[in-house]
Amino acid sequence: MDLKPKANPAPDSRLASGKPLRLALVGAGSLCVALGTAGIFLPLLPTTPFLLLAAACYVRSSPRFYRWLLSHPVLSRYLLDYLDGKGMPLKAKRYTLALLWVTLIISMFWVALWQVSAILIVIGLSVSTYIFRLPEPAPNNYPD
Repeated sequence: MDLKPKANPAPDSRLASGKPLRLALVGAGSLCVALGTAGIFLPLLPTTPFLLLAAACYVRSSPRFYRWLLSHPVLSRYLLDYLDGKGMPLKAKRYTLALLWVTLIISMFWVALWQVSAILIVIGLSVSTYIFRLPEPAPNNYPD
């Protein structure tokens, strides 16, 4: 398996300005790596979405952490398929959509404004459509 993505963004050109913002992004990325790693072992916690979020945080804050994540022997399997255009595993799609809709429904009840609920439903349907349309890579690429 090739450990380098075909479309490798130039991390240095995307760095966030300001050290506090970069530190916050590294912290958020590290939290997402921890949650994504836990998701490999816990059946209700998604892996791929957290690792994609970690990669997005790292690409804006630390080229070193970004390269580490993309070259990690286990975690990179979840990222490289998506970054190479191969999509997301079916299990990751299910967990992502479940987490998405649970948080959207909680948000709708918390805000309790029909206008906000309507916007959240449109966003949820759009994201769900995008995720459903992603291809599914071969299942033997993943340890779980």
